[in-house]
Formats: sequence, C-alpha cells, structure tokens
Amino acid sequence: MGIPDHLTCLLRNPYAGQEATVRTGHGTTDWFQIRKGVHQGYILPPCLFNLNAEYIMRNAGLEEAQAGIKIAGRNISNLRYADDTTIMAESEEELKSLLMKVKVESEKVGLKLNIRKTKIMASGPITSWQIDGQTVGTVADFIFLGSKITADGDCSHEIKRCLLLGRKVMTNIDSILKSRDITLPTKVRLVKAMVFPIVTYGCGSWTIKKES
Repeated sequence: MGIPDHLTCLLRNPYAGQEATVRTGHGTTDWFQIRKGVHQGYILPPCLFNLNAEYIMRNAGLEEAQAGIKIAGRNISNLRYADDTTIMAESEEELKSLLMKVKVESEKVGLKLNIRKTKIMASGPITSWQIDGQTVGTVADFIFLGSKITADGDCSHEIKRCLLLGRKVMTNIDSILKSRDITLPTKVRLVKAMVFPIVTYGCGSWTIKKES
C-alpha cells in the first residue's frame, strides 16, 4: 500500500513477541506470550482499521470494478465510514459479486461479514440471498450514519423524523425555556446548541419538494 517499511516496524515492534510474567507472594509464574495488540479507545486502532479496510477493498478490486453507480461521470461502488461499508451496484448480480469479493478478502485478514447486520436495499424487486446458510435481510429503509435512507429516495420521512427528534429535545428543556430566571439570549443559545443541530442534521443531502 506504499507505507514505508520503517513506519511498519515502528508499529509492529512494540507488540510483536511480547511476553509477561505474574509476580505473586510465592514467586513468579512462567513467562507467557501476550497475544493482544492495541486496545479499543487508543489512538491507533481507528487508523489501523481504516488501513485494513482499504487493503481489503483494494484486494477485492472494488476501486477498479466496472460495477457501481455513476455519479457526475464517476463510478462509485462503495462508501465507507469507520466500520460501516455500503456497496452499490446497478444490478443484483453485480451487487452480490462485489459483496462476495469483500467477504472473501475480509476473511483472509481475520474479519467476518456480520450477516445479521448486513441489509439489502433495492429500488426494485430483489430475491432473498443466502450467505453461509444465513438469509440476508431486505429492507425498505435503514439508518445510515444517523440519517434515514429510503428505497424510494423520498426525504420527507427523514425530515419528519428530525423534526420529531427536535421536538423531543424541546420537551426535555421545556422547564428551562419557561424559567423566568434564565435570560432570553441564553434560551436562544440553548435552542441553537441543542435543537438546531438535531433538526438540520444531514440537511445538505435532502431533496426538498414543494409539499415538504
């Protein structure tokens, strides 16, 4: 992937071949190997996971694949954010082919496809899939990165959902908004900080209709 060898060594050496012993009141135990690497919550894991995901996608050939959706003249077959991956194609056969390639390459590096969390959303009829004896669920909508995506591309559902979430927050701070001990400018800043971000979350991707 073009990563310099000295950087790879710097990351590998602190963890490779680690051994430990436990000191007790009766002495120390035999030395044993530590088979754990970086821990969740550290700075390194997200970077290493992203590199691993990139390695998988490159080996699966998704960047060079002809399958995908063309947007502004560019062919896009996948969208990734952390461990969330969306694979896109114009036909069921192409989609299944891409998914299986990712599955195979993931298993080579010790990662497994979570069938329970894997969902298919299509703009037309689609047959149910079986992967490793498990059925991949088909949905008409799902929450992706905090926004509701629907098969028909209608954003009105997401707009209503955001308004409802914003209304719930308004209800939670109702006592503060009605308090006479808090100034109006403070209340306005509170609403802008707590309500506006929820109501307008992802609004840049909304397709607004006249009735909306």
